[in-house]
Amino acid sequence: MHSLSVHTDGSAAEALQISQRLIQVGIALSSETDLQRLLALIVQQAKELTHCDRGSLFIRAGEELRFFVVSGDKQLQDLCIPLSASSIAGYVVLTGESLNLPDVYQLPTHVPYTFNRQVDQQTGYRTRSLLTVPMRDPSGQVMGALQLLNRLQPSHPTPLDPDQVVEWSQPFSELEARVAESLASQAAVAYQNVQLREELKSAHLETIFCLSLAAEYRDQDTSFHLKRMSNYSRIIAQAMGLSNREQELIFYASPMHDVGKIGIPDAILLKPGRFTPEERLIMNRHPEIGYEILSKSDSELMQKSAIIALTHHEKFDGSGYPRSLKGEEIPLEGRIVALADVFDALASRRPYKEAWDLVDIFRWVEENTGSHFDPQVVAAFNRGRSQILEIYHCYREPG
Repeated sequence: MHSLSVHTDGSAAEALQISQRLIQVGIALSSETDLQRLLALIVQQAKELTHCDRGSLFIRAGEELRFFVVSGDKQLQDLCIPLSASSIAGYVVLTGESLNLPDVYQLPTHVPYTFNRQVDQQTGYRTRSLLTVPMRDPSGQVMGALQLLNRLQPSHPTPLDPDQVVEWSQPFSELEARVAESLASQAAVAYQNVQLREELKSAHLETIFCLSLAAEYRDQDTSFHLKRMSNYSRIIAQAMGLSNREQELIFYASPMHDVGKIGIPDAILLKPGRFTPEERLIMNRHPEIGYEILSKSDSELMQKSAIIALTHHEKFDGSGYPRSLKGEEIPLEGRIVALADVFDALASRRPYKEAWDLVDIFRWVEENTGSHFDPQVVAAFNRGRSQILEIYHCYREPG
C-alpha cells in the first residue's frame, strides 16, 4: 500500500482517517468471494473515498480490456475494448502510469491518448475530471485500471441532472490520486484471489461431474441426465425457499447420486431383464456403496453428496431402500433428488424403454405424492414446473 504522506492538499488528521479507512476497505475486499460483487464493491469504495460521481474497472484479458462500469445500481459487464495506448485506460495499463486529468475535453495536443466522447454522446452524460490508476498485482504487473469520473464538490455529492455534473465537477487532488492507487493495489490482490478460487472451484466441480458421468455411463445414462436432474433439484430447492448456498450445494452434489453403481457387477447393472431377488439385493446396495465412497471426505460438498447418494431411493412412506426411512427421517436433499431423478428417468428414452408422455408423468407424480414423494417437495416441483420444462427442452438427448 502506498504511504499517504501529507502535502498541501490534506491534513495529518485527514491522511490518518483515510489510512484507517483503506485498512477497512482492504478487509472488506479480501472477504468478498463473489467476483461480480467484488467488482461493484471496488468501484463503490473508490467513489466514496474520492467523492466522485462514477467509476469503471478495466481488466486486462490478453490484448483486450474487459470494461466494467458501475453507475448507481447499474452494472454493465463484459464490454471489451482493444488494449491500446491511444485510449486513456489502455495507456495506464501499458505504461503503469496514473493519469489525473482535470478536463478530458481539454487534453494537451502532445499526449498519445484521446478521450472517447462516444459514451457521453450516447448517454447524455458529461465527463470532466478523470482519474485513472493502474491495478498492480503483488509482483508489480499491471492487470487492469481503476477509472473514476467527476470529482464532485462536497456540497453536491450526488447530482441527478447530468448537466449539473459539469458545474459541480472539480479536479481530483493529489491525495485522492494516491488513495485511488492504494485502493487499486488492494483491488488487484482481491481480484486475483477470487479468480484463483473460481478456477479451483471450476476444476473441482468438473472433476466431480466426470466421476459422476463414469458411473452413469455404466448404466446407459448420459451427461444430459446429470444436467437435467441437477437443474431440476436446484429448481425444487429454490421453490422451497432454501438459501442460495443450499441450492448451489444440492445442484453440485446431486450428480453424484448414483456413484455407488461403480461397485455393482456389470452382469447385474447391465442386465436387460428383471432382477432375481438376489440380484435386486445386490443392486440395492449401490446407495450405501456411494455413501461409503463419498463420506470419507470432509468437504461440505462431498458430505452433501454422500447423504444424497444414500437417501435418494428412500420413499416418503418408508417403503424405499436401503434403510426404509420414513417422512422427515429422510434428509430434505434426498427427498428433493428422489423426485428430480425419477421424473427425469421416466421422461427419458433408454434402450430398454420409451420415454413417458409428460402429462402422464405429472399425473403419476401426483398419484404417488405422500407415498413415494414428500408432498412439500411435490408442491415446490409444481411451482417450478415452467422452469423444469425449460430445462427438459434445453438438455434433450441428441436425436
